[in-house]
Parts: sequence; structure tokens; C-alpha cells
Amino acid sequence: MAAATEEYRLLGAAMRAARSANRWTQGDLGARCGYSASSVSRIEAGTLHPSAESLDRIVTVLALDLAELGLHALAWMLTAHRATKASSGAMVARSATDEEDSMRRRSLLTGVAAASAALALPRPAVAAAQEAGPHDTAADLERLLFAPPPTQLPLAALRRELASARAHFTASRYHDLGAGLPDLIAAAEAHRDTSVGRSREIAHAITARGYVLATELAAKTHSELAWATADRSLRAARQSGDPVVVGEAVRVLAITMRRAGRPAAAVDLLRRTAADLDTQPDPAARAVAATLWMTAAYTAACNHDPGGAHDLMAGAAEAVNRLPSDLPAQPLYTVEATTAQVDLYQVGVHTALGTPDLAVRYAARIDPAVLPTAERRARLGTDTARMWRALGDAPRTLAALQFVERVAPEEARRPALRALAADLAFAPMPPAGAQEFARRIGVPG
Repeated sequence: MAAATEEYRLLGAAMRAARSANRWTQGDLGARCGYSASSVSRIEAGTLHPSAESLDRIVTVLALDLAELGLHALAWMLTAHRATKASSGAMVARSATDEEDSMRRRSLLTGVAAASAALALPRPAVAAAQEAGPHDTAADLERLLFAPPPTQLPLAALRRELASARAHFTASRYHDLGAGLPDLIAAAEAHRDTSVGRSREIAHAITARGYVLATELAAKTHSELAWATADRSLRAARQSGDPVVVGEAVRVLAITMRRAGRPAAAVDLLRRTAADLDTQPDPAARAVAATLWMTAAYTAACNHDPGGAHDLMAGAAEAVNRLPSDLPAQPLYTVEATTAQVDLYQVGVHTALGTPDLAVRYAARIDPAVLPTAERRARLGTDTARMWRALGDAPRTLAALQFVERVAPEEARRPALRALAADLAFAPMPPAGAQEFARRIGVPG
């Protein structure tokens, strides 16, 4: 009961942060969710516990990911509620297999899905990025929707643009990534549609990886467009014939499935794909398999399956150990298959399973310097912050969040991190610096 009460309190803090980020009053949010302003106030205070149906409306309106926020009991309640709805055919994901819906989605994606990155950034992060320069994300969207398709680029140019986009992602420069992805994806699709043979396969791979990056960005900002971009990524990846690219696309699709309340199906997809990739002669494919087992383990943990989560982490560690010692650094668009990544996932798995005390030893042995990108170092800070919050250590939670801000400022403005910061700042006795930090990353006081 104490754990459930704590989750309702954290839900209230997350609601308050997301509502403030949207510049909504309690009455504004209540009108959108079917509550009075006083009821919203009580939910935010943790004294009124919404029903599963009301919780579904709240998280949908505010684009909150309960599992991402570490609210696993509430996430489980929401998953069970949505599963009940799905049994009567209401689940959106199930209708995605219908051919008519698929045709409508393909038509929509021709123009809109490539804009996912531009749409995904939350308003405070976009505003902060625009203050640094004249770039206009809204103009990007207008250009994508209404301007003629870009001139086709040769493969060499497409490869350079893709490398630039990945560099923005790994450096957590999400505003720059969102600005450039629409043109990259459109140009890759144009090349694909006018090519044959190997040139067409390469264009499919570039298209798929562009959509992988778009899905990563949409997932980080809790955008529902992640479904569309993940679908496009996997379709293009399969056409590329490259098992590494297929594995990368499967990973982001599975993450999207987990966030939509289908963790068991996501784990099954990841298991099957990893098992297939692990039989490939190419070490890069086997490296991707290891990352899929890590993602499956975390997904199983979010689904309250400790046995499955631990077995999958053991499989991931074994797969990493079996990779050649002289394997060159892989330019994967997921995560690297290293022992440090295994430890990092162990932190997330144990925290999700409600055993954060067991996560501490894994976090302690990770040297941030060995993590190859700012995005991965920020992931370490995020998972460590959740671990310390679950252990009730507010000062260390704040220190971990401040680490994220240092290594990847745009990462610190993600909705999930703003919710954590709001929880610290609005606590009865906030740690020193918590309120200043919260204001700095976009949480209004």
C-alpha cells in the first residue's frame, strides 16, 4: 500500500509538471480529462486516486509514459485496463494489421511521418532551441507538407546526411536532428523510388535508419507519431535485406509497443528477432542481437516479469561476451553491445522490478567516460536518478539529474526528467538547488 501511495504522489508531480509545461491551469486540464479543477488539484496532491479509465484519459492528454516515469504499479493497472478494451477491438495497434487502415497510414506517412522529429519536441525545448538561433520548426513542417519533394540526392550525399543526423542524435542535439530529418527521409525515399538493385536496397536502409532516428526522438518526447515512424522503419528495413538494419528497426518498434501497453508482445518480437540475428555470420548482426536482449529484459521488467527479465539479461551478457574481442566499434543506431551497456540495463531492470538496492552496484561500476555518446551518458544519469529516487535519496537524485544536464542539456528537458525534477522541487523539503534546477529545465515554479 505504501508503494502505491508513493506512485500516486509521483503521478501528481508528473501531472503538475506536464500541465505547467503546456501552460494549462488545473481547470484547463480538468476540462480535457472530465474532472473538475478541484479534483485535478486533489489528484496532483496524491489524495484522490483516479480510476483506470480516468488514468487512461490523463496520461493520454498529458502524453505521460508511466513506465518511463518509474510508476510501474500504475503502468500495470493501465496496461490491464487497455488490454480489456483491446479484447473488444478498441486497441489501435490491433487495427494496424487491417489492410484498409494500412493503406490510409501509408498515404498519411508520405507527407507527415517524416515530420515526426519536428513535431515531437515539447514546447519549452523548442523555444529554448529557437532562442539560440533563427531556425523555425513550424516552417519545417509547412515545407514538408506543402512544398514539392526535394531533388534526389546521390547515395554518397545521403550517407553523409544520415551520418550527420546520427551525430545529432548521439550528441543529444534533438532540435537540430528534428530540423534535418524531414529532408533526409524525403530524399532517401525519392532515391529509393527511382533506383533498382543494390542502389535501391541501400536507399531502403538509409530510409529505415532515418525513421529509426525519428522514432527514437518521438519516443523520447512521448509523441504518438512513434507508431507511424516505427512502422515505416521496419518496412524499409525489410526491403533493404540488411539484418543489422532490421534489428535496429525492430528495437524501436518494440519500444513503441511497450509504451503502448503491449510489453509481452514486444518481448516476443525482440526474442524472435534476436534469436535469428544471433545465428548470422556477421558479428555486427550478433551485436544487434545482444542489444535486443537488453531491450527485451527491460521490457519484461516493466511487465513485472522478474524471471524473464533476469534470463534475458543473462542472455545479453553471454552474447556480448561471445563477440570477437577485436570487433570494431559498430555504428549502430540502437546501443553498443558492451559490458558497460549490460550494466546500464541492469540498473534500469532492477529499478523497474522494484529492487533498486540491487541496481546500485551496477551503477557504481559504470565509468561514464566509457559510454561512447552523450545520449548514452545521459541515459546513465536518467536511470541513476530513477534508482536514487526509488531509494528515497533526493540529493543523489538531483545530482544525477544535474549530470544529465551537463552532458546533454536537451535530454534534461524531456517530459520524464521534468517530472522527476518537479517531484523534487515541490517536495516539502526539497534538496538544495532542486527548485532552481527545475526552473532551468522548463518546470514553472
